[in-house]
Amino acid sequence: MIDLLVERAEFGHGGNQEVIKPLAALSNVEVLLVTPQMQSFDAGKKTNEKSEIKLLESDVPNWDYEYEFWSETEEILKDRNIKFSRIVMPMHENEKEMENWIIELNLDAVVCSGSRRNVSIWEEWMGPTETMFRAAAKSGTPTLGICFGHQLLCHSLGSEIERAESLSSGIWTLELTKEGEKDFLLTSHVENNEKISGLFSHQDHVMSVPNNCTLLSKTSHNMVTAVRVNNELGEPMPAWGIQFHPEAARKRIERAYGWGHISEEEYKSFKGEHDGAGILSSFAKIVLEKV
Repeated sequence: MIDLLVERAEFGHGGNQEVIKPLAALSNVEVLLVTPQMQSFDAGKKTNEKSEIKLLESDVPNWDYEYEFWSETEEILKDRNIKFSRIVMPMHENEKEMENWIIELNLDAVVCSGSRRNVSIWEEWMGPTETMFRAAAKSGTPTLGICFGHQLLCHSLGSEIERAESLSSGIWTLELTKEGEKDFLLTSHVENNEKISGLFSHQDHVMSVPNNCTLLSKTSHNMVTAVRVNNELGEPMPAWGIQFHPEAARKRIERAYGWGHISEEEYKSFKGEHDGAGILSSFAKIVLEKV
């Protein structure tokens, strides 16, 4: 997991747990976390010697101590003991070498979280991160970009990202394209063409669909809400970008509001149900059952 909200306990580590829960319901899981936004570029050179290197506090000079640093922790999810480990990420932009690193780690899936940073306000660490994420998506590894992750994936494949004047927060119904109506990730958890909703909180917007992607949905406020990556032959790959937050479970929202991590206005906009849990369950099936 590309863990870009690590400083927010509920939407960071808590959000990661929501992503992992449906996987844990089906299988034992080990989670490797990278934090390129905090990591030094020099630390990335360690991966020249070995693919999986434990991340040390000295490797992350930009750590945000709103959330305590740890190299490893364990959580009980779905009656399983799930280990979360932080590892060093290569900090270069060589796509082939990134692909080799992913292969050496023998990853079953790659997920990129949301972030308080913005693709429209570019930072140096974003270059290596989008290179790694693009390499994962193109390799055939099940890949999911959430909010910032969606924007970064689309940007890495050629899309323009623009910043709106104001934040969009709330729950919107997805307007599915013909391809979206039959997409397993978005629709396998519903029957009879039920409406699907997503919880949004973003200010950056993807303005165009990458040439090698298929548009799956839009909303009344966002024209590129979900995409799926295709291979060179135009065939769909198990790689998606979604602008909304499927990991934003109700209890996470309640705690985040209580801790002052979201405003009262945002909290009120998040009232209602959305399809995040069902979509994450679909992604788990894609990863573990190879559907």
